[in-house]
Amino acid sequence: MNRSAIYARNFESHRAALLDLYGQLPEDQGNFAAWDGGLSFIGQADHLSGSAARFLNMIQGQAPGHLPEPSQTLTEARERLGQSMTAASAAMTAMTDEDLSRRIPAFGGREMPVAALLDAIIAHEAHHKGQVWVMARMVGVKPPMFVRMG
Repeated sequence: MNRSAIYARNFESHRAALLDLYGQLPEDQGNFAAWDGGLSFIGQADHLSGSAARFLNMIQGQAPGHLPEPSQTLTEARERLGQSMTAASAAMTAMTDEDLSRRIPAFGGREMPVAALLDAIIAHEAHHKGQVWVMARMVGVKPPMFVRMG
């Protein structure tokens, strides 16, 4: 397995687990947030979907772009999570070793290798997955204790 496929697989392992958990969440809990002003389940999903797209835009030399309008339902947010996983995985898998080594401006002009940005995408995904796991327990949903591979 080449490096880009490993990045895609690592990303997919986090996102697939999130999708499994989002599949268990009751629709009426979509606006639940763990604290006042925190991201809700819908907000977390939209944040992750939008962030993956913005990271990929930076990798492709484009401006990060604007976030889409917030999802109106948990179902819509879950669908966006799935669509962004497909797009991000395909983009990661298509990268060559040369692409991974290429340096790009990111985060306000700071230059970094594409591989470092992919590491950041995966770490960001894992960070928010942990938050969603705790939130799920707060509403009585037991998160899946396995990692599903695409």
